[in-house]
Amino acid sequence: MIYIKGARFLPDSSSGHDMVLSLLEHPDLVSASHSFSAIPERKFVVSEESIQAKCVYVFQREYATVDPALVEVFGTDEATTCVGMVVRNCRTGMTSVAHLDSPNVVDIGLFQMMSVSDSDNDDIVLDVHIVGAFEDSAPQLTYSVLFEQENPMEGYSFPLCMKIVENLAESVFKFEIKHFQVLKHNTRRDSKGNPYPIFHGLAVETSSGSVIPASFDSSTRCPDDIIRRIRLSASFEDPRQTGRLLDTYETQTDRFVITPFSWSKRLVHYASMMRHRSDIEILLTTSTSPSAEGPDFVDNQRRIWEYLIRHPDWRQVFHSKLARVFERVGNMSWVMTTDEGSVVPLRPKIPKQKIGKNTY
Repeated sequence: MIYIKGARFLPDSSSGHDMVLSLLEHPDLVSASHSFSAIPERKFVVSEESIQAKCVYVFQREYATVDPALVEVFGTDEATTCVGMVVRNCRTGMTSVAHLDSPNVVDIGLFQMMSVSDSDNDDIVLDVHIVGAFEDSAPQLTYSVLFEQENPMEGYSFPLCMKIVENLAESVFKFEIKHFQVLKHNTRRDSKGNPYPIFHGLAVETSSGSVIPASFDSSTRCPDDIIRRIRLSASFEDPRQTGRLLDTYETQTDRFVITPFSWSKRLVHYASMMRHRSDIEILLTTSTSPSAEGPDFVDNQRRIWEYLIRHPDWRQVFHSKLARVFERVGNMSWVMTTDEGSVVPLRPKIPKQKIGKNTY
């Protein structure tokens, strides 16, 4: 169920398409969009003395749930046609953030995020913030979507927003939408009418629940950014990950645990093929919105490919098939470690659950 300013959202039509259009025009959400747009984007960089908060960052197709007693700032960026979504329990402060990149991960992904809910309180209303997904034109066919996009010319942003809204509306949980900063509310145009995102990311201040526009750099997109980026690419070839968001952060221990995963010879071959392509070719081949990517997009792609070429066998990275564990040192730094000097065993796989309407 969707609420806005405490009132149940009851649109004239129950279709996802019409609900998205109705939310875009809702006076309270339009007002919230104007207020959000007026907030200066905050840049999270470790070298700045002012950035001393304990932070957790999620990459594309990742999610995490944090305890405000352990984490102060929680965010994601690098979104163009993707959506950064926040679900927060106002009673406990427990907060989930996901970087949703496809309608195919929404059903199970929202179920995964619902660890913030309070099983003892059916009346709890969860705050929701949705930021990203600018008004994109017909996208290019990319390597990642070769595995799952049936009609790559239909666009990415609107179908994703539509799927999110449908799921929120059909859920038995109560969701109060605080920000719907997507599509026309997150789009600027140049003198030729070409669209670009206004914001690529967000950050949540976990103690207050305040959500602000944010960007991160290599010092705060951590830990283990290359391996986590490769995990995204590898997940498209792993049927166990179909429809699921990737989980790397442990809420109770405030540490990152990247469990072993493999990458195929096909992916290494693709890296070898792409490494010498021009910047323009890389953008056109790997991005859903080539003209709207951040300045480090191509460099990050090249870093991934160089790493795969240097480490064609995943067992070179996950020694003895053991997880890569990172614990916090201070506020903004992470160190790869093990428990009491011993190796960290693999966490058991969570069996895929059948998700139907109104089940989360």
